Amino acid sequence: MGAGSLQPSGSRLVGGPRHRRRVAVNRLVEAGCTLAAILAVAVLALVVISVLIKGLPALNLGFFTQEPAPFGQPGGGIANSIVGSAILVGLATAISVPVGIMVAVYTTQFAGPRVAGAIRFALDILNGVPTIVTGVFIFGLMVVGNQQSGWAAAVALAIVELPIVARSAQEVLALVPRSLQEAGLALGLRRWRIVVRIVVPTAAGGLITGAVLGVARVAGETAPLLFTSSIFSDLGITTSPSQAMPNIPVTIFSLSESPAPADHARAWAAALVLILFVLLLSVVARAFHERTRRRLTGR
Repeated sequence: MGAGSLQPSGSRLVGGPRHRRRVAVNRLVEAGCTLAAILAVAVLALVVISVLIKGLPALNLGFFTQEPAPFGQPGGGIANSIVGSAILVGLATAISVPVGIMVAVYTTQFAGPRVAGAIRFALDILNGVPTIVTGVFIFGLMVVGNQQSGWAAAVALAIVELPIVARSAQEVLALVPRSLQEAGLALGLRRWRIVVRIVVPTAAGGLITGAVLGVARVAGETAPLLFTSSIFSDLGITTSPSQAMPNIPVTIFSLSESPAPADHARAWAAALVLILFVLLLSVVARAFHERTRRRLTGR
């Protein structure tokens, strides 16, 4: 049978019903995926636009610089909540980032496959634990018998942030070219020196990205703070972690429960501030991620 006799059969295969069915299914799946992506972006846009419309009228300079007005009086700002949230997130990051990076270094550079797999599995489970469970745990561990404090809130947020930092650091450290480590071994460097002088500096941008993502994750957490730092005074700025500290998530929750329309407007404005903060951190994390990717892949 000559080559020419195969052409009609090939033509029937390309233009046959099975081929047309595959093309139709492919286009249907592409359309479904496109629609899902549009819906996801539309939901995000709807949330952001809704918060922007309802919160923007209440934003002004005093909203950022003034303390809340006394009960029953209009006006005031959330300066104390901004300071309190910054301190709590800063303490949580100072706890979780070093621990998370050290866990990632151990699992990628020193631990055996079974131990590394078990640690990754534990981090994934910890990342999936509801944050309200973390809040209850810290409440029973640090608040019962004492009082709510910034330290308890910071530890609760650090537990939430730790698996995010550790897992992202593991992924970044795994991208460091093996040839760099082998070159260090060839020069007679000890393993820990290779990690400190070669591996970690090479992946520094990605490690920073993971830390920024962790901060963005815990900046808006409310459930752990309700158990650890929600009974605070609205008068004055609190900077001591030994007592309950005002924070933006709990302030939003409290204002939204108020019957006063003015408090609702302030709640929307505080939510807008929180969204803009998370958006800024996401943009920064994305920039660091692209920088690290180009550095490690050379593209």
